Amino acid sequence: MDDFVCMILIEWGLEDWIETFRDQGIDKENLFFLEDQDIEKLISKVGPRANFRNRLKVLKEEQNRNPDLKPSPIQQEQKNTTGQAEVLPSTSDSDLKTGKRKLDEEESNKGQRPPKRHCTNMTKSFPEIRILSEVKNVMTHVLDKLRSQDNTKFTAFLRKKIRDLETDKRELVGVFGKTGAGKTSLINAVIEETTLLPSGDVNACTSVMIKVEANMSNTNYEAHIEFITKEEWKDELWSINQYDEETAEQKKHDDDDDYQDVAEKLSAFYGEEWKQKSCEQLMDTRYFREIPEFLQSTRKILSCETAKQLSTRMIKYTRTDSNQGTCNGIKRWYWPLVKCVTVRVPHNSFLQHVTLVDLPGNGDRNKSRDAMWKGIVGQCSTVWIVTEINRAAADKESWEILKSISSLIGNGGECSSIHLICTKSDMIEESTDHSADVQSLILGRNMKAKEAVRKEYNKLNKIKKHFGGDCFQVFTVSSKEYLKPKFLSLQNTEIPKLQDVLQKLNDRHSETLNYVSGARGILSLIQGANFTKIPGKNKDVCKELERNMALHLLPVEKAMGDTWRVFEKCLSEGVEKSKRECEKMLRNFLFPRGKSGRGFDKTLKSVVKKGGVHKPKKRKEIDLNRKLTSFLTDSIDEEFRKTFPNERKGGPFNGTLNKFSLGTENLKQKYKDVQLQLRFLKTEEDKIKVKLNARIRDQKKIIYNSLTQTTEELMEECYKTAAGFSGPGMLEKMRETLTKHVHETKDTMFVKAKDVMMNHLLSLRVEILETVMDTLKTSIDHSLRTDSCSVLDVSTELATVQNFYNDLVNSSH
Repeated sequence: MDDFVCMILIEWGLEDWIETFRDQGIDKENLFFLEDQDIEKLISKVGPRANFRNRLKVLKEEQNRNPDLKPSPIQQEQKNTTGQAEVLPSTSDSDLKTGKRKLDEEESNKGQRPPKRHCTNMTKSFPEIRILSEVKNVMTHVLDKLRSQDNTKFTAFLRKKIRDLETDKRELVGVFGKTGAGKTSLINAVIEETTLLPSGDVNACTSVMIKVEANMSNTNYEAHIEFITKEEWKDELWSINQYDEETAEQKKHDDDDDYQDVAEKLSAFYGEEWKQKSCEQLMDTRYFREIPEFLQSTRKILSCETAKQLSTRMIKYTRTDSNQGTCNGIKRWYWPLVKCVTVRVPHNSFLQHVTLVDLPGNGDRNKSRDAMWKGIVGQCSTVWIVTEINRAAADKESWEILKSISSLIGNGGECSSIHLICTKSDMIEESTDHSADVQSLILGRNMKAKEAVRKEYNKLNKIKKHFGGDCFQVFTVSSKEYLKPKFLSLQNTEIPKLQDVLQKLNDRHSETLNYVSGARGILSLIQGANFTKIPGKNKDVCKELERNMALHLLPVEKAMGDTWRVFEKCLSEGVEKSKRECEKMLRNFLFPRGKSGRGFDKTLKSVVKKGGVHKPKKRKEIDLNRKLTSFLTDSIDEEFRKTFPNERKGGPFNGTLNKFSLGTENLKQKYKDVQLQLRFLKTEEDKIKVKLNARIRDQKKIIYNSLTQTTEELMEECYKTAAGFSGPGMLEKMRETLTKHVHETKDTMFVKAKDVMMNHLLSLRVEILETVMDTLKTSIDHSLRTDSCSVLDVSTELATVQNFYNDLVNSSH
């Protein structure tokens, strides 16, 4: 698709269909030949389709009468950006809104905020969208040409480089908060889809992980439902068999989280039938007629035209209802079988490169769901913790969530921003509907709440070891006032501030610039290969490049060696402290204050059965492995954050990798005959640094978490032994088994955990150096040592991409 069609769709308020027109290859020439049946296929909704058809008819008539009457949309944009007077008449607000997706009836009530702010954001970012589209078209054309060339090492190298230009890095925003705090209302308001996620039912809560992202492929609202495996569900069924009838009756009135959890799931899915049937009977296919995808181990996809329709259909897959039996017309709830639901919203610019994840605050008792939960939490670059404003600073549950996830999102993850979001900020006791200045009262209370929250956060010294000084922010928001204003201005609801957070994470300009820069480098290499090579000069250039590479790798290698020595020293101290303190720590865990033996035996039984980790339904997680490893992690937390900062400005290893350079800019002045090849090598240098920074981010999680993982592995046999005890004396036997094992292995267990981490660090060091040297040496060889000459003349394509590159660079200054 060319820029003419893009600009036409933007001008007519039909930007939601840009991707569809692009996929179908609609350009200026064939636009005017579209028939009614073609338009029906391109635009699925009646209103926008009618708008497009009428506007296209008018455009055809005007161009037939006088082809020179109006400039093309691209010419118009160029005139606007250069400050010349506009030729086309201005477009009214009503015209811009024509053709956009209609709001649900309840969103169109008088007094509500103007909807779909993200549509105007898409218009503002159009220059980058257009440039990216144009350059991708250029590179697709060049790739097609290369496929028709002889299959040499050089052409294979070029094809691979063009394919590698495509990147789709998504930023994850994890949203945590207890039931009733307003998580779903917040998400709905921020992305301006007020009926997307179900909220407001005091008897229901979100029970599964829900990802919300943009649907860029079509205009439907979709839910992609991923189920747990059949084997995992069988395990849930079999686990209930451990209780005989008498014990089961007792558990109903007892505080047995395991029994209550499984019983709740079975009741939601089977009703009361599960109590009279065997496990084999409960796996009968008749129970799964509506979800054959579960038995087939595939995803179920729900697709609807409106957000409200999708919300209604997916409730049974995502929500726990505390009222047993039929509710909202639902007889059978499927959430116990669901692992994750990905909701896709059509062409939402807030979510273009961002995924919002509504997360249960304490992981999940199901092993695979918990593994997915930990993986997602570790990938979050931003975390939102949602709480009600009336008790934000004193809300223990919110602070417990932050404490429990801090190591997973900090040194063990990649989070650089923590936002504590106080919801329902419009509610204030001192006001009435007749108050003269309710907004001032609300804003005054909100400022006090923010200050109280910041003071509480500043007390959390252990958590702050994982994060930079300016990572924590407080927002006071009102979804209600944003949608139906009564007292607060738009900005004072602070929803726009959170929308700005998402827009910055999208970082559309950076993605476009990276792609265009890479394309410019590849085209430069292709064009440079057309020129006659001077063997002597090329040899001299190669020597200088390789000398610069070796010279600039020395600081990187030194920084990594210094890091290894610092961690060796810190961990050695941590090992010694672990040996001294671990038995005392274990004793405090095994004999907790204020708990009777009868109450604690069930808790400890759950801990050892689950490999040292127990997730109570209404209390904070118990992780004995992390407790045993805490002296090791405490010893390195501060140094680890400095070495592997989640903030991406400085970069890992004191920024030495980001400072690495081949010195191509200086060499261009000396070797003007190979300037195009040197330009390509500069883009290769930039790409390898981006690639390695991403790789280091992934590896540093493995390195940090290896301490706890190794400890868990070394405790595994002990846990299995302890879990085998039952009957009278069970608690004493479990305590004795754990105490004896830790006493006998403390001299080797912590040393082993340290050694595993140090080996991971060493492997990362080797990988970084080898990747830089191998990648750049290969690129230097293909640029300056290859005997193959390009048979492609890409001078026109290079000039086009160079102009786009200049525009992007100039606009960023």
